[in-house]
Amino acid sequence: MPIELKMPALSPTMEEGTLAKWLVKEGDTVKSGDLLAEIETDKATMEFEAVDEGIVAQILVAEGTDNVKVGTVIAVIAGEGEDASSAKAAPAPAPAPAVVPKAETPAPAPAAAPAPAPAAVAAPAASGERIKASPLAKRLAAEQGIDLKVLTGTGPGGRIVKADLAGVPAGVVAPVAAAAAPAPAAAAPAAAPAPAAAGPIPDFGIPHEDEKLSGMRKTIARRLTQSMQESPHIYLTVDIRLDALLKLRGELNASLESRGVKLSVNDMLIKALAVALERVPQCNVSFGGDVMRFYKRADISVAVSIPGGLITPIITDAGGKSMSKISTEMAELAAKAKEGKLQPSEYQGGTASISNMGMMGIKQFTAVINPPQAMIMAIGAGEKRPYVVDDALAIATVMSATGSFDHRAIDGADGALLMKTFKELVENPLGLVA
Repeated sequence: MPIELKMPALSPTMEEGTLAKWLVKEGDTVKSGDLLAEIETDKATMEFEAVDEGIVAQILVAEGTDNVKVGTVIAVIAGEGEDASSAKAAPAPAPAPAVVPKAETPAPAPAAAPAPAPAAVAAPAASGERIKASPLAKRLAAEQGIDLKVLTGTGPGGRIVKADLAGVPAGVVAPVAAAAAPAPAAAAPAAAPAPAAAGPIPDFGIPHEDEKLSGMRKTIARRLTQSMQESPHIYLTVDIRLDALLKLRGELNASLESRGVKLSVNDMLIKALAVALERVPQCNVSFGGDVMRFYKRADISVAVSIPGGLITPIITDAGGKSMSKISTEMAELAAKAKEGKLQPSEYQGGTASISNMGMMGIKQFTAVINPPQAMIMAIGAGEKRPYVVDDALAIATVMSATGSFDHRAIDGADGALLMKTFKELVENPLGLVA
């Protein structure tokens, strides 16, 4: 029997992707492990492997197609001994048109307008039955006060998706449930309206060219907006003398040269942030509404600029690794990031982030927290400055570091302690190799 190849979920949060390139064509014979296609998610381009053996009978989704939902049939494979020409997928039946209520002719006398009937409202799910819905649909339903149990999903396998919420009034319940349920003691507070999406850019007659946003850029815009709206940021800055760290870096690189390892300042700062978080665990947290999550190790997300956006590969357990190990891993992750080949496990997660713009001459900046993390360290350029050393004015190499903290999770005093600890580790760097 024909085997349907469906758009895979290449990460836990993936709902759709772009079928970037087919690596096979109709009529090709494939076996388990063969590469079939390259699929672009919001963070990386990943290869899709065959699980079954057979002949590619039909390709249903052309390469370059955007917004292909997870679970969509993208190709059909004819099994062993099966005629490929007869294994092609039958055309999918057209969906039944939605019933749209006709507009009522206004009555001569003023009358109350009838409440709009929600589309695709079904009987409520049985008690304890799992409701299949996308994470976005769940969030929007919670914001709008919509009961998912009364909706019928149109996504793969009956899953409720964003489109199923369109036109459904807030607080809607099924008629049967409404009749059986007792009246609530008090009205629930109205959900806060969702932020309006950015509209079209006005045309002022200026010569221009519009470029379609990539999935990565859309995700960056959504997550940064979410972070600034939901997380009250507090910023704390310290000036840090780098001379001792630069001296130690030179000595370590001389000893590591035979191994082909060359430490960067950023490698050492990743280690310093991880150790600081271990010493100040109240900053190595995530805020979860009614819970606070305290992490048992420091996994540092490192901002890497790539064509079209920014991605944050993760150095796991950075506090427990040597700086040479961090340097090697960071070089490998950065290379994979620039090629769009990072696996989800290599960029999803992390307990805190570091962003270094010093190599571009930026003296100081503030960074936006990467949710659900609760802090990010912004690193400025090291530069020669007048500095007081042993009660005397001298010239020292100094950088400014600014921590952004989610004030719901981290108090100012705890953030200040983390910044103080980070400064001490960088200025006395032998503690990073102990």
